[in-house]
Amino acid sequence: MEFSRRETLALGLGAAALTMLPMRVMAAADDAIAAFTGGADMSDAGVTLDAPEIAENGNTVPVSVSAPGAVSILVLAAGNPTPGVAQFNFGEASGEQSASTRIRLAGTQDVIAIAKMADGSFAKASSTVKVTIGGCGG
Repeated sequence: MEFSRRETLALGLGAAALTMLPMRVMAAADDAIAAFTGGADMSDAGVTLDAPEIAENGNTVPVSVSAPGAVSILVLAAGNPTPGVAQFNFGEASGEQSASTRIRLAGTQDVIAIAKMADGSFAKASSTVKVTIGGCGG
C-alpha cells in the first residue's frame, strides 16, 4: 500500500497530535491545581488518599480522602479529559474532614487529592491507579 504525500503528512500530523494529548491533559490538571491553590506550595503530609492500585473497571473506581483540619479537599484525575472529579467543603460543624465517592478514570493515571487547611496552607497526596477496562471514552 502506497501513501500519497498528502496522506503521509496527515498521518504524521495525527501522530504528533496524539503525542501532545497527554501533555495537554496534564496541563489541564496543573491548571486546576493552580486555580485551587493560587500557586501556593503544598506539603506532602496531612492528606490520606485511598484508591485501589488496580481497578478492573474504570467506570466505578472507589476513592476516599481524609485531611484532619481541612476546610476543602479537591480530587483530580490527572489523565481524564476534564481532571476535576470532586471538591468537598467542610464547615465548622463537620465531625471529620473525610469523604468517599466513586469516580471514572480514562485509563491508568494518577489520582490527586489536595486539601486546603484551616490555616490557609495546602497538602497533597496522590496515587497511581492502573485501569484494566477503560472508563471515560475508553
